[in-house]
Amino acid sequence: MGKQKKTRKYATMKRMLSLRDQRLKEKDRLKPKKKEKRDPSALKEREVPQHPSCLFFQYNTQLGPPYHILVDTNFINFSIKAKLDLVQSMMDCLYAKCIPCITDCVMAEIEKLGQKYRVALRIAKDPRFERLPCTHKGTYADDCLVQRVTQHKCYIVATVDRDLKRRIRKIPGVPIMYISNHRYNIERMPDDYGAPRF
Repeated sequence: MGKQKKTRKYATMKRMLSLRDQRLKEKDRLKPKKKEKRDPSALKEREVPQHPSCLFFQYNTQLGPPYHILVDTNFINFSIKAKLDLVQSMMDCLYAKCIPCITDCVMAEIEKLGQKYRVALRIAKDPRFERLPCTHKGTYADDCLVQRVTQHKCYIVATVDRDLKRRIRKIPGVPIMYISNHRYNIERMPDDYGAPRF
């Protein structure tokens, strides 16, 4: 008779005692959590974020020419691929003066991309671009842009990133600029923003 094959058990672990096991000594045992009894007559407190005063329903009253446009890393790269001049194409899209703004996080991301994206870095260091300093930790640009736009609703966000677009769509009153058909387009921009004020 041949030797019986024993199947090998993968990822088997030694059985461990639970910290609440009766076999453990009293002092080593985990104590059960006591539930706090809530007073039914006490008022329930809820923290609701304050509605921004700059919004009239979905209409953002802070947006108006000259437009301040927060630029994302990939927006610059895709603009170079499509052979678009950033400032000129923005003005063609919005028919008004545009001031592209670059945060420190976006600048750090472009610098991290290295020698391959040196053209994007040169464009980002253009004196027409406004530099915005960041005070938070880390250099994750998406979080930085979302946080800045949530606090100050005076910006348009220029990005090609789907995830970032999805996150910004949840914030009311913030338009998104993107690239399609070798030109810039704008999403969620009401018709009368560019109209002269009388």
